[in-house]
Amino acid sequence: MIRLGADCKAEVGGRTAGPRPAGFDASRRLVDNQGMSNTTPEPPSPALFFETINAYERSAAIKGAVELDFFTAMADGPTTAAELARHCAVAERGARILADYLTVLGFLTKSGERYALTPDSAMFLNRKSPAYAGGMTQFLLSPELRRGYDDIAATVRKGGTAQSELGTIAPEHPIWLDFARGMGGMMRMPAQMLAEMIPLEGAPKVLDISASHGMWGMAFAQKHPRAQLVALDWAPVLKLTQENAQRAGLADRFSTIAGDAFEVDLGSGYDVVLIPNFLHHFNKQDCARFLKKVHAALRDGGRVAIADFVPNPDRVSPPEAASFSFVMLAGTPEGDAYTLVEFEKMLADAGFGAVESHDLPPVWTAIIAKK
Repeated sequence: MIRLGADCKAEVGGRTAGPRPAGFDASRRLVDNQGMSNTTPEPPSPALFFETINAYERSAAIKGAVELDFFTAMADGPTTAAELARHCAVAERGARILADYLTVLGFLTKSGERYALTPDSAMFLNRKSPAYAGGMTQFLLSPELRRGYDDIAATVRKGGTAQSELGTIAPEHPIWLDFARGMGGMMRMPAQMLAEMIPLEGAPKVLDISASHGMWGMAFAQKHPRAQLVALDWAPVLKLTQENAQRAGLADRFSTIAGDAFEVDLGSGYDVVLIPNFLHHFNKQDCARFLKKVHAALRDGGRVAIADFVPNPDRVSPPEAASFSFVMLAGTPEGDAYTLVEFEKMLADAGFGAVESHDLPPVWTAIIAKK
């Protein structure tokens, strides 16, 4: 007999079946009285179901904590709920309950009445850290993005986003301003890694497609002091890109192209064209068509460098890349997370030669091809 306890775990024959850790083997070995072994399945558990339907609680907690600057309040050492309340100008009861919940989730530790940051939280959620990623909540939890998940049944029936005809790829969609404001910090390290992968000499000409915050292109411009950087995006977004380039000291080597990447004139003679987090928004035929346009814009011997979520051929691993297909289903008419084989075919159809790929932590793959 199976019944649900107050903690939403399954009780089977008086035993509690708790949540299963990642990589859990659903069977276990038992030894009988004769020393013979046999395999029996772990009893079914609804833990995953309850964790999933309640996941919005976790999102709400982290969003609230970032807005209140909870993590920065603990940057200088362990802190009590009363101290948190004073620092963040909130009720002490609210501070205590949120801090306890963040401890349960693993974002904080607790010793006695004092809370402290975990190493991950200190690195990515403390506003004083150079790797601060809390601004990502502005994009990832924005109403515009979440709206795509309001009616997944309708989306699945349609085979693409049900929120509007074009979803997030509509011209000058406001969500890309949130993306540019909130996601730059996370892109800095992989952008620098990508810049190390591509040898450039002299005064290279670099085109950054869907430049957004500009981190990918700026990594190349900072590595190569004579590089000329051209950023392409919607006009409202490019205002932010321009500001970031000025702060990085690149204003005299920076120019822009505003508009639809499929329609505008890209120019020519580029040594490298960067395509980070862009192609997954479109179907394979449109991707190949765009790559032909990129091929024409490169000089002979120039390279295209794609940074994207690339699942294995089974399309269910690794989890971060494979699950991105669902993001594209919710937000775009025909976008997808493409496998390496699919990218290779797109590039071949566009006229590129041999393709090389490299891991680009934490979640991307770099795909580089030469004209």
